[in-house]
Amino acid sequence: MLRYEKMADMLTTGEVAYLLDVHASTVRRWSNRGLLKAYRVGPRGERRFRRDDIAVFFLERAVRRYTGQK
Repeated sequence: MLRYEKMADMLTTGEVAYLLDVHASTVRRWSNRGLLKAYRVGPRGERRFRRDDIAVFFLERAVRRYTGQK
């Protein structure tokens, strides 16, 4: 798989924020705390997130809310 094709599967901070219905700053904070795995790309070190990682995070978050766990 080409590097470009791998990047197409990655999400930006804004896209993740939209999917999780939170502010982009929250996504960055979760990334800084290690709750969301981010990959730094490009010369500016922008964050990118794997779709699979976000799906797992979303499901874990839903289960915690449903079961009342923190």
